[in-house]
Amino acid sequence: MQSTFTGIEIGKRGMVAHNVGLTTVGHNLTNASTEGYSRQRVELGSFEPVYAPHLNREETPGQIGQGVMVNRVERVRDMLLEGRIVAQTGDLGYWDTRDKYLAMLEQVYDEPTDVSVRSRLDRFWDAWQELSLHPDGMAQRIAVVERGAGLMDSIHERHRRLSDIRSMADRDIQGTVLQVNDLALQVAKLNEEIVKVRALGDNPNDLLDRRDLLVEKLAALVPVVTDDRDPDEYMVHVGGRVLVQGSIARAFFVASDAGNDGFGEVVWADTLDRAELDGGSLGALIGVRDGDARDELRALDEMTLTFADLVNETHRAGYGLDGSTGVDFFEERPSVLNIAGNYDRDGDGAFDSSYIYRMTGANRLEAQAQIGLAGTITLSGPRGEQTLDYYPTDTVADLVSRINASGAEVTARLDRDGHLQLRASGSADRANPDFVIRHVEDSGEFLAGYSGLLAGSGPGAAYDWAAPDAVLSLRGGGTDFAVAPLSRPSGWLEVSDAVRLDPGRVAAGFGDGTGPAAVGDGSAALAIASLRDNAVMVGRSPSFDDWFADTAARVGLKGERAEISRETASRIVKNLQDLRASISGVNIDEELSAMIKYQHGYAAAAKFISQVDEMLDTIINRMGV
Repeated sequence: MQSTFTGIEIGKRGMVAHNVGLTTVGHNLTNASTEGYSRQRVELGSFEPVYAPHLNREETPGQIGQGVMVNRVERVRDMLLEGRIVAQTGDLGYWDTRDKYLAMLEQVYDEPTDVSVRSRLDRFWDAWQELSLHPDGMAQRIAVVERGAGLMDSIHERHRRLSDIRSMADRDIQGTVLQVNDLALQVAKLNEEIVKVRALGDNPNDLLDRRDLLVEKLAALVPVVTDDRDPDEYMVHVGGRVLVQGSIARAFFVASDAGNDGFGEVVWADTLDRAELDGGSLGALIGVRDGDARDELRALDEMTLTFADLVNETHRAGYGLDGSTGVDFFEERPSVLNIAGNYDRDGDGAFDSSYIYRMTGANRLEAQAQIGLAGTITLSGPRGEQTLDYYPTDTVADLVSRINASGAEVTARLDRDGHLQLRASGSADRANPDFVIRHVEDSGEFLAGYSGLLAGSGPGAAYDWAAPDAVLSLRGGGTDFAVAPLSRPSGWLEVSDAVRLDPGRVAAGFGDGTGPAAVGDGSAALAIASLRDNAVMVGRSPSFDDWFADTAARVGLKGERAEISRETASRIVKNLQDLRASISGVNIDEELSAMIKYQHGYAAAAKFISQVDEMLDTIINRMGV
């Protein structure tokens, strides 16, 4: 039998349910501006009736209702949309960071005309041209020295600015790693709290919002993939590995890396394995520091070293006013003191490698002569050894061009006397040193008997750097080689003290081969001045002008791509966030409408209780015996 006081209980439940609705509306309204907040809604349901079908009951015409109850308070959230936002946020973080740093790289090349490397290099060539017209002039020699020093100052400044960008990126990497670790720890702590709340049968809506916001911030820093299939073990993956699993958070660590100019490498703190980060702000910073900025420094080093070496090569063959010869105009500092380039790479006290930068064949070659030989040349490349074939109908110039276009980290040219010259370029792999020839091999006779570079053909006569005294594999009797220079030559190359302290030693003429140059002989100065336009740059840039054009175009195109990609990613993220706001955001008008509905429901429940109270008062107090 139904209780007499059932009406009061039904009214009470109605007041409680609508009070929860009003409280939820107030919670939504006050959090309308809270970052990451999702609006919440109350799901109402009828209370269990008096006579449930599964209970033994007396005959009743139907179930008698017991009023309303709050089934749950849930947040309005589209999780599929959230996954898209997290993924696109990582793209935006990557391109936004990359765009900022590439803009700084562009500024390095946007130098004032009067102090730019390009402008000072032109003045340097002009000074040699003037010396060729006045080979006996001291003033012209002083101008050559001073303009050479000014050129080195500009190169040093560009080196410093590029190095500063790498250092800035490195500092940002360290700071970003700390942010990632902190966010991961916060997510893990929230996971623990969420599990506890759910164990009590509640919906931790605000905690879930907070976790989603932290994951979104984390996605802007590193490439994130979430996995919520197990509500008790919410996981965050980064680079294919687990960063957060339930209440456990792993961390990143910046480990020292001597092979990367002293900059650290991001590794997992517990295993010290290298972290594979190809997205997010952290991935962009690593890419700029170890990729773009390093490549620009390497290209500057390559240009500077090639330029100085070519000038020195010609200058050594000339004679100064005092009859001196064999003098270097620029001071090149070797990285090893051993005359054969032997070096102890693993630090065990014994020579185990050969650091050779340049090697020159003994035989004079004609650029347009057909070689009449066939074979395969093997050279060290950025991804292992690279091979290129040559044929009897090839000319020497064809083969030199083929070597330079092969992408190998060894380049070729004919020197002023027609000898084949191989030079090392910078290394793409940080584990290998720059400007060190690592492997040279020829299955035929071009590098051996024809050019007089190697002592023989085949693997047994190949030059390989992974052993001391590797120069013994070069052909004797005229084969010339130079040991590798100190790293980052663009930061330290200077005009040599020999010509700086005594400009009279600046060479102007070659002489006739039997003695010093005659009065008025400006052939050496003219040869150096001609380096300006001749195809003397090794590698893919034929001349110094080509190098400057290629460098500016390369950096500019990278910056353009980054800017367009950042704008595209920004618009995609904005559209997704606007869509989320339309679904999960707090609509003031909608909440006010809900508030009126709950107010009326609350008032109706209160009125119902008042009516039931009057009825009970009549029964209890006014119905006498």
